[in-house]
Amino acid sequence: MIETGVWLIICIIFFTFSFEFNQPIEIYKFGATGWPRVVLLLLLLATIGNFSYMRIHGSAVQKGRVGIADEDVSDTDYRDFGALLKVTGVLGTPFIFAMLLKPIGFYFSTPFFIALIIILFGERRVKWVLGITAMIYAVLLGLFMVVLNAPLPQGNMSPFYDYSALILTLNTQLQQMW
Repeated sequence: MIETGVWLIICIIFFTFSFEFNQPIEIYKFGATGWPRVVLLLLLLATIGNFSYMRIHGSAVQKGRVGIADEDVSDTDYRDFGALLKVTGVLGTPFIFAMLLKPIGFYFSTPFFIALIIILFGERRVKWVLGITAMIYAVLLGLFMVVLNAPLPQGNMSPFYDYSALILTLNTQLQQMW
């Protein structure tokens, strides 16, 4: 109940603050608050779903549920250099991705970031890594370019900027077909 209350308060506070920048944007019909309110709606739905699940099932460990049961013992030794390197890689990769957004841009760097995270989490099958990367990349492009029409960092270095320009040109041509 406390967790649900905290998430509901966060949703209410951010929704209230969204009225401070509620301005029309000529290229996006939902205005400046369109996508932040969509994110808040998704957060609200997840909070309500979590609350209803906890009311029905409680917090008891269930068979087949992802997570660690009370009787499970962690065999991860963080004194091991490999484990420390993996944790550092998983936590450091988003920072490297964020630093590369300005020079390389979102459109070029995102598939490499997604694939690297998948590999760091332990997936080694090339077909799965490429397939999941392509699916997530397509969903992100569809969400940000088609649904939200939100500008993303294009990069400012020559080959990366050219790739971003190609993606944006294809998006414009696709939207003009509708």
